[in-house]
Amino acid sequence: MAKEYVFRGKKIEDLKAMTLEELSKMLTARERRTIKRGFSDQEKKLIENIRRDPAKFHKTHVRNLIILPEMVGTRLGIFTGKEWFQLTVEPHMVGHRTGEFSIPVKRVKHSAPGIGASRGSKNIAVK
Repeated sequence: MAKEYVFRGKKIEDLKAMTLEELSKMLTARERRTIKRGFSDQEKKLIENIRRDPAKFHKTHVRNLIILPEMVGTRLGIFTGKEWFQLTVEPHMVGHRTGEFSIPVKRVKHSAPGIGASRGSKNIAVK
């Protein structure tokens, strides 16, 4: 049996039926202020495109958009600065930012030091 996701006591169907103002009361203060201030033009355009065709793959540079309940199930391509990160929006992501799920910084992997990088490499044997 599949577990039903609940956000602050509400099922995802109930969240989708809410207005943006009602939803903002359930979010944290930072997200509530962002919604009250209003979305930017890029954010509005992305939300409009998702509403128009939720099944389509949407590419975006917008990393600070709050994930709304109506976005659940859509596929987003979020730009990390180098490549597009594919993200399928799930119910547990509601209230978070899109950039939280596409980390642009990767782990640094160092190899051996190069010539001149250490004190031992300065000493070159003379024949």
